Amino acid sequence: MLYRLGRFSARRAWAVLITWLVILGLSVTAYFVAGGALSSQVTIPGTETAKVTDQLAQRFPVASGGTGTIVFHTADGTPFTAEQQAALGALLTSTGELDGVSATRDPFATAQQIAAQTEQLTAGQQQIDAERAKLDAGQAQLDAGRQQLESAKAQAPPAAAAQFAAQEAQLAEQQAQLDAGRTQLDAEAAKLDVGRQLLEMSSGIRTVSEDNTTAVGAVVFTEAQMDVTPETKERVVDHVTDGVPAGVEADFSNEITQTVPQVFGVGEAVGLVVAAITLIVMLGTLIAAALPLIGALVGVGVGVTVSLAMSGVIDMLSITPVLGVMLGLAVGIDYSLFILNRHRRQLLAGMDVHESIGLANGTSGNAVVFAGSTVLVALLALNVTGIGFLGLMGTVGAICVAVAVIIAVTLTPALLGLLGLRVLTRKARATIGQPHHDTTPTAPMGTGRAVLTVIATLAVLVVVAIPALSMRLGLPDGSSESEDSTQYQAYTITERAFGAGVNGPLLVVAELPAPVANEEAARPEQVRIGNLLLGHADVTAVAPIGLSDDRQLLAFQVIPAEGPNSVSTGQLVRDLRAMSPIEGDVTLGVAGSASGNIDVSEQLSDALPLYLAVVVGLSLIILIFVFRSILVPLTATLGFVLSLFATFGGITAIFQWGWLGAIFDVHDPGPILSFLPTILIGILFGLAMDYQLFLVSGMREAYAHGAPARLAVRQGVHAGRVVVTAAAIIMISVFGGFIFSHTTMIRSIGFGLAFGVLADAFLVRMLLIPAVMHLLGRSAWWIPRWLDRLLPNVDVEGAALERRHPTAPHETPENTGHTTPATTTP
Repeated sequence: MLYRLGRFSARRAWAVLITWLVILGLSVTAYFVAGGALSSQVTIPGTETAKVTDQLAQRFPVASGGTGTIVFHTADGTPFTAEQQAALGALLTSTGELDGVSATRDPFATAQQIAAQTEQLTAGQQQIDAERAKLDAGQAQLDAGRQQLESAKAQAPPAAAAQFAAQEAQLAEQQAQLDAGRTQLDAEAAKLDVGRQLLEMSSGIRTVSEDNTTAVGAVVFTEAQMDVTPETKERVVDHVTDGVPAGVEADFSNEITQTVPQVFGVGEAVGLVVAAITLIVMLGTLIAAALPLIGALVGVGVGVTVSLAMSGVIDMLSITPVLGVMLGLAVGIDYSLFILNRHRRQLLAGMDVHESIGLANGTSGNAVVFAGSTVLVALLALNVTGIGFLGLMGTVGAICVAVAVIIAVTLTPALLGLLGLRVLTRKARATIGQPHHDTTPTAPMGTGRAVLTVIATLAVLVVVAIPALSMRLGLPDGSSESEDSTQYQAYTITERAFGAGVNGPLLVVAELPAPVANEEAARPEQVRIGNLLLGHADVTAVAPIGLSDDRQLLAFQVIPAEGPNSVSTGQLVRDLRAMSPIEGDVTLGVAGSASGNIDVSEQLSDALPLYLAVVVGLSLIILIFVFRSILVPLTATLGFVLSLFATFGGITAIFQWGWLGAIFDVHDPGPILSFLPTILIGILFGLAMDYQLFLVSGMREAYAHGAPARLAVRQGVHAGRVVVTAAAIIMISVFGGFIFSHTTMIRSIGFGLAFGVLADAFLVRMLLIPAVMHLLGRSAWWIPRWLDRLLPNVDVEGAALERRHPTAPHETPENTGHTTPATTTP
């Protein structure tokens, strides 16, 4: 079928080309018509944080809207002037009137309110003390009068008893008045004490720095954090940036500036340039080198825009299309290259152009379809994790890979048909049909060399994998952004002026067993619960937020001692949850960005072993079908696991430990992107099987044609090493271009994929696997007879097709009618 499809595409080249351009136009149109907003927030429904967030949205809407902070600071480090404070207050007021913004908090007004409350409490305490002093003085006078009455009563005759009774009644009435006054004063003192304790609990939360050079304003959105549109965020940033008074600078937190990342930038362009240079060096002609790039770009355009068109009805993470671009470019170039390389060899052997295109499509194209299918299976298997955004990332990646495969077996033959013999250099065209020097190895590698290769390669992989033992998962915060970004400036300035914990506050909710009468009645419970929260060593401040409309849910802002990605903050979240229920049958819940990051990371960690088991199992089954062997799939799978853990080690060393941080722009090392290991397993598995297929199938073919097992290993490597090396360099270049993205998530994904391909292609597939296959000898191809009878014949390289289509005479365009003798394709 692929043979016929290749010939058809070559003969109807313009029709195929126009069809793909129409498809591209339709997909772009679908994106503009049906595409929706992408989210920058990584969330998983059903986590503890998600449950608390849903609870707040239903019962405490005021506290459920998304929030972001704006850090104002003076340019010269001097204190804010009164004029600057007034201008910033007016700016925040007008910001609160923007569409999508429900409220803003003026840091200076908040500081003044806190100062006024402190003064009120002080004045109230002084008034209470004065009133208490008056009561004490009145009590002293009353006691003195009672003593005088008792003394006079003892000396007076019995006839004066009635007179003394009236005086005693008067003293009793005065005593009752004093007692009532004292009771009322105690009640007021208790209220004052509650207010004082609430103020003291939140005293660690400041909105203006002590030196009055930095202030943090808050923006509260009408929608939940995940639903805030990029347009709303951009309006806030533009409005504030344009309205900042002279001498003041504004920086914005991640929650406001995180929008759709840049899909293609300078780094990505450099990666494509390196890929193009690799193609030119390998193919020797600009026209031939351009063909895989054109196909890959068309494929990426179709795959990514089709995927983005779904964002109008599906919540999609903003990084999802970037992953599609990475995969679409890398596999699109490689898959076209495999077919092009086979076609060029056949042309040199004297085959007719259209026959060569058809045969290349039916042989190498068949291998491309199979290789692409393994990548598809690995990506679609991400859905078994049960994590929505991860499954969607896998699905979008699979769409882009599927489009790349279809492009390779349709558009590539069409372009080859249009180019004709121009895919060869002039020098190569002059040698068409002539016998070429046979460089096929005639001796296997030395056994000693094979042993040394296995030992050295294993040692390198194990050493590189060691850092993975300490890998910690999380989500990036402002500290991991580029140093010149506003998010990084906002994060570091806030940490310096107010403490690291202010960058990742927790939201704690307390569910009371029964509703309280009013907010006043809830204050003692706020104090009790707040003091319990403040009792943790890693909590610096607790601020009550308020009471829900049903008067049964209390909300608190808790400031941890360290940043949102610190180990102590993660442990604090677990400790706070472990407190529930507290005395009085009060249940606690924890939410907030730091809590959400922890929940996402833990759930992804739990899903990782299952996904790895699924991928490894699929690897064994697929390779047993392809190679009809037991040991070959085992070695291939173990090699994949080794390269995978080496990749984890490299990522941990650079992004968590900070090694070579200056090169990779890792200035503040932190935890590894929580979903990166799972994504890497899926993608690297598919790519590893590609390289395994193109190298080991050559070994199997040589062995099947009668070569000794160890010689077949060397011949297979010799036959496939050039194209696999070029394909690996191209993938590393494309993935590596994303390492220099401005978005932290993209940088780590780009590095992980580039390093993974480097380790798997050059260390495992080109060194370790051939050496192991050499040591195994004939036993590498052993398979039980019963299993051999059950397995279908999977002709990945299209050998049966090749036998049915011997090389046809080739007609040169320069001299129509002159043909070269037919030869058999090697």
